[in-house]
Amino acid sequence: MPTLLGQNQYGKAENRVVKITRDGATHHIKDLNVSVSLSGDMDEVHHSGSNAHVLPTDTTKNTVYAFAKEHGIESAEQFGIHLARHFVTSQEPIHRARIRIEEYAWERIEHAGESAHSFARKGQETRLTQITYDGSSWEVVSGLKDLVVMNSTDSEFWGYVKDKYTTLTETHDRILATEVSARWRFNWTDDGQPAPDWDASYARTRTHLLEAFAETYSLSLQQTLYAMGTRIIDHRDEIDEVRFSLPNKHHFLVDLEPFGLKNDTADGAVYFAADRPYGLIEATVLRDGCEARIPVDLTNL
Repeated sequence: MPTLLGQNQYGKAENRVVKITRDGATHHIKDLNVSVSLSGDMDEVHHSGSNAHVLPTDTTKNTVYAFAKEHGIESAEQFGIHLARHFVTSQEPIHRARIRIEEYAWERIEHAGESAHSFARKGQETRLTQITYDGSSWEVVSGLKDLVVMNSTDSEFWGYVKDKYTTLTETHDRILATEVSARWRFNWTDDGQPAPDWDASYARTRTHLLEAFAETYSLSLQQTLYAMGTRIIDHRDEIDEVRFSLPNKHHFLVDLEPFGLKNDTADGAVYFAADRPYGLIEATVLRDGCEARIPVDLTNL
């Protein structure tokens, strides 16, 4: 039975590049994990094994490091744009480039002496971006993962459907905690538009996300998710779509009655932090009139 070649791509994944910029005695770090994926006129390499149209993945790796030196790393997004443009415009068989970048943050170690070149790796979220270019238009989707947040009160959960398998008791005072995975899509799509200030956009989007989480009196994690997405869309004109994946980090009151102890939230309670199973809340928040384009399954983004 005849077969047809479907969607295909290739490249070099997880190129770890650390760029140190020296401003006199003061140093700056950019720490990235860069994955390159290319597609285009690649039928023949699959059908006959001819590599005539194949730019070696080793070359894509070398390009990442060379561009880090030649162009520097202004931001993860700008670095990805440089790379995507290069691969599509320099190689005729390549019609589309997708660059995925994780950025790891460092902060200066403050101490009695100089702190211009001493750093500690931040243990919070990982910054993300995905740049896609087809020779005429851009798609930039940025975001973060592994940002753990908690409200120790101002959260309830009650009034839900109950059937014969329901054992969960209603609560009017609970811990709400989650590990935020979020992606947001920019409406910058062509070189004729002024590009956003990528670093400033990330910082302010993160701030709006956190403020909405902290300020929302939550009756459900879904409600909090929607408030977070709405805050971003309302305040960041450069963003049209936000996608969240929020695992509910359950905290259950420990039964201390066998020990003659009352475990009451009113005077400070003791909880068991459960890592699994967990509720998983996911949704997209869109600017009115815009189409959803961020994949529903964020594991492949």
